Amino acid sequence: MRRFLVKQKFRLGGERFDIKDELGNVAYQVEGSFFQIPKTFTIYDEAGEQVSEIRKEVLTFLPRFEIQLSNGDSFYIRKKLTFWKDKYEFDNLGLRIEGNVWDLNFKLLDNRDQVIADIAKELFHFTSTYTVTVYDESYADLVISLCVAIDYVEMLESQSN
Repeated sequence: MRRFLVKQKFRLGGERFDIKDELGNVAYQVEGSFFQIPKTFTIYDEAGEQVSEIRKEVLTFLPRFEIQLSNGDSFYIRKKLTFWKDKYEFDNLGLRIEGNVWDLNFKLLDNRDQVIADIAKELFHFTSTYTVTVYDESYADLVISLCVAIDYVEMLESQSN
């Protein structure tokens, strides 16, 4: 099991921020493109090796991202059209979200209903701050990539309201 602390530092231009582990050490670095279309995020591990690239698709009605992991796996995350609460679907992944994505309080479950990760927003912070608990470390890169994509969409929507 690994726990990470993510503090949202997205801006409309380029982004660069660290994701720290439970000991306060940098576990991942996120680097966002600056005025590039399509918007991309590249995630690096603590050794500086690229673990994933997230690319926002441009010509879609609702937000959709392609996530390419360094091991060659690729999948899509897309927001569904709903009226009361945000929902996301994954293509080519075999995971589902349960909980409240808008408040960043949700779980990722596999197709056997095993909890892969818990994402929980911390209260009383000026920026969006949340903890990510990954129960199987082999999913850590994937879960962090999903959280960056979802957090970016939620940040854009909160700025437009």
